[in-house]
Amino acid sequence: MKTTPKKVLSLAAAALMGFCAVQSNSAARENLPLPKFNLAASPISRDSRGVSSFAMVIRKAAPSVVNIYSTRIIQHRQRNPLGDDPMFRFFFGPDSEGTQPGQRSRRHKEQGLGSGVIVSSDGYVLTANHVVDGADEVKVGLASGGKEFTAKVVGTDKATDVAVLKIDAKDLPAIVIADSEKLEVGDVVLAIGNPFGVGQTVTSGIISALGRKSLGINRYENFIQTDAAINPGNSGGALVDSEGRLVGINTAIFSRSGGNEGIGFVVPVNLARSVMERLIKYGKVTRGYLGVSLQPEITSDLAAAFNLPDQEGAMITQVVADGPASKAGFKSGDVIRELDGHKVADRAQLQLLISQTPPDTQVQVLLLRPQKGGKPIERTLTVTLGTLDEDLLAGGARGKESEKESNPDALDGVEVGDIDAPTRRQLELPAGVRGALVTNVQPESNSAEAGLRQGDVILELNQQPVRNADDAVEFSKSATGKRVLLKIWREGGTLFLTVDNSKPKPKP
Repeated sequence: MKTTPKKVLSLAAAALMGFCAVQSNSAARENLPLPKFNLAASPISRDSRGVSSFAMVIRKAAPSVVNIYSTRIIQHRQRNPLGDDPMFRFFFGPDSEGTQPGQRSRRHKEQGLGSGVIVSSDGYVLTANHVVDGADEVKVGLASGGKEFTAKVVGTDKATDVAVLKIDAKDLPAIVIADSEKLEVGDVVLAIGNPFGVGQTVTSGIISALGRKSLGINRYENFIQTDAAINPGNSGGALVDSEGRLVGINTAIFSRSGGNEGIGFVVPVNLARSVMERLIKYGKVTRGYLGVSLQPEITSDLAAAFNLPDQEGAMITQVVADGPASKAGFKSGDVIRELDGHKVADRAQLQLLISQTPPDTQVQVLLLRPQKGGKPIERTLTVTLGTLDEDLLAGGARGKESEKESNPDALDGVEVGDIDAPTRRQLELPAGVRGALVTNVQPESNSAEAGLRQGDVILELNQQPVRNADDAVEFSKSATGKRVLLKIWREGGTLFLTVDNSKPKPKP
């Protein structure tokens, strides 16, 4: 390995993802009673007998599905050609609405159309947030026709695309709510809504998949996927099972044409009901906060580097100081496998489970703690979840937060330097962050292929703390094995990277 004033070595990468959740003020409305829901705990019958008609099912469920009409007032300002005349400005000045001379203010109404579901006989309606988002007025029309109510928006949650409305009415046909955790792929489902404003419409299909995540539609995703036709106007409508019970709220479609292509996404009713109850009780959604950053995924290389039995779970890359996880004894590198008995397959699932757990709840976490040179140790920790405010949610965790082979050039192709005060200020590095600053990465190096880039700070190399550039060079010279494991700081958080140490290195 060549020695330069910046010190040369080679390394590897992955991706950064902080972990956070929503907080809200729950001081008000704590005594507001929740509505009485019609709940059904048992799953549907899954015998093999064919069904010739769903007419009876629709008669049962359709009266609970409503049309939602939203109105937004849009104001436009148009330039008046006389506005450049000084005499015109002198005499007329701005108008009462603040429009400057030479401008004309015009308003028009923008109409929106969606669907919703009556979930209690006293007037609570569940719908999608994007159906009523930004609306100045919301009206609800019953399926029976003739009756239309002005609705109050009780609360909305953009993170899950759920909204709750309330209309002043009694003895409404409330739908029966099923347990969406008992659904199975292949179950028959029916979508009810008002697509394209043509009137209440029913389409049929099956559940194509469960637990769809990382689609980029909502912040917290656990979608039911269905091939029942869902089109514009269906949003907020009901997805019901073959007994007419609500299993989800229609939310989005995957489409290149703008119409149904057999891939629709639905918020499970268990998630929607959890959000709804908190919106009714507090007016906003409160969510638990663990206080960690998480690796986007556990790759096969990471699993091998940490001697993990498989790629299941959510790996912690950073523990927020004085946060709930820190107080409970969590460490960077821990892999969370279960939370209160629920299996954790990946980061997105843990994020969802935490988000559905109220603050101040005590939970049991089963994890694997990697050991240097050995098999991970299984541990169970008890943690009391905190609450994360929305400002921190928007900004992330920044500022809080065995084959032996000799290879002296294991991390060739990377230049590093020490962190001085100006660099620390420029990169906004917290005072406690120590390591080696990556100043250059050769494009053809294994480290570049792994994802390491200029501006990263190497915190650990093969689980050894790196205090400065000299440490990084020394540890890279002694690195052995097929992979080099790095822990780095990037853009306000930490992540793990693995560099392939078995492929030929670039020639100097």
